[in-house]
Amino acid sequence: QVQAVESGGGLVQAGGSLRLSCAASGRIFSINAMHWYRQAPGKQRELVATITSGGSTDYADSVKGRFTISRDAAKNTLYLQMNSLKPEDTAVYYCNVKGSRGLFDFDAWGQGTQVTVSD
Repeated sequence: QVQAVESGGGLVQAGGSLRLSCAASGRIFSINAMHWYRQAPGKQRELVATITSGGSTDYADSVKGRFTISRDAAKNTLYLQMNSLKPEDTAVYYCNVKGSRGLFDFDAWGQGTQVTVSD
């Protein structure tokens, strides 16, 4: 079984920065892609950023130029550097890791970490 555990959320003023981390552990043969999602109260979960095994990245338009996704492949750890935070970035942030355990694929979700941006 593969587990993903996020950390780094918190309360920050608008314009501030936070860095989220997500550590994947367990029986991992390979990782295909890692994602950050977020879900604000009363809204659907949305994809924020993606990084592939080859290092390609993609971002939601709402965070382009402000957020940076990165990974430490040796540690199976995912990061999200969030700068110039806005109140509308307030949400629970989830990491999602997709890969292979050898014979079987896995799709692991973290428990979520709260990010709150005040005016």
